[in-house]
Amino acid sequence: MWLRVLGSAAGGGSPQWNCGCPVCAAVRSGAGPARTQSSVAVGVDRRRWFLVNASPDLRTQFEAFPDLHPRGDRTTPLEAVLLTDAELDHSLGLLLLREARALRLYTTAAVRKTLCAGSGILRTLEHYCPVQWRAVVPGTGLALADGLSCRAFDVPTVKRARFRAGLGLGRVVGYRLTDEHSGGTLVYLPGVQSLTPALREEIRGCACLLIDGTCWRDDELIRLGLAGRTSREMGHLPVGGPDGSLAQLPSLGVGRVVFVHMNNTNPILLEDTPERRIVEENGMEVAMDGLEVQV
Repeated sequence: MWLRVLGSAAGGGSPQWNCGCPVCAAVRSGAGPARTQSSVAVGVDRRRWFLVNASPDLRTQFEAFPDLHPRGDRTTPLEAVLLTDAELDHSLGLLLLREARALRLYTTAAVRKTLCAGSGILRTLEHYCPVQWRAVVPGTGLALADGLSCRAFDVPTVKRARFRAGLGLGRVVGYRLTDEHSGGTLVYLPGVQSLTPALREEIRGCACLLIDGTCWRDDELIRLGLAGRTSREMGHLPVGGPDGSLAQLPSLGVGRVVFVHMNNTNPILLEDTPERRIVEENGMEVAMDGLEVQV
């Protein structure tokens, strides 16, 4: 199984257009690479790919990955799209796929309800191309293609709902993907507020974990004067600190840990920071756009 990180930053990308924080300033000066908004592509044969989350930067991400380029006319290697939630940075890219002859979309009922609410994204997309919805039920396996299966799992959150539709079970999910031929497993979890006992079991023993790296500190945005809420209050477990993900993950027997979905304020985006060195000294990685993982 192959996974390509198409975008490694959180909503807004890095640098974010309206942010002059130290990390954004450093990236603009050339001290670190720019990053697009979070999404990945997964496949087992490098000929058919499944997109997990549809970033607003989708066109640029596709162009940077030759395996997703069209073949001949308008036949593309994109088989379907899976969503972890209905956040704009994970779903706005659906509108950029409107030229598709048809689009297969895997979401939970809660996510679909949000995307359909009022004149929502999914309602708009359906005016351009047929959308074939496939229900994602947390805890139930799905066969995506010959040799590739996945199981979604619910990710509890108290994050404020921007839209009243789609609340409850399945509002946010992670995916455990399995190569049925090799038995290799990877978990994609770009948004997690707390590593509950149930989530720890979903992660335990996987060959590779791509996990939420939004903020280094819980009060990161407050300290910078950019927001009045903590990382956890926004639905994201911080990386650092005595109860952050960096401290909790070593006990779960994961083969490889890669942080994704980093906010533009997170110092681990820069190679020469103490926070980045701490991550690497603990044997973990910070994703860049274009990173490829084979399991």
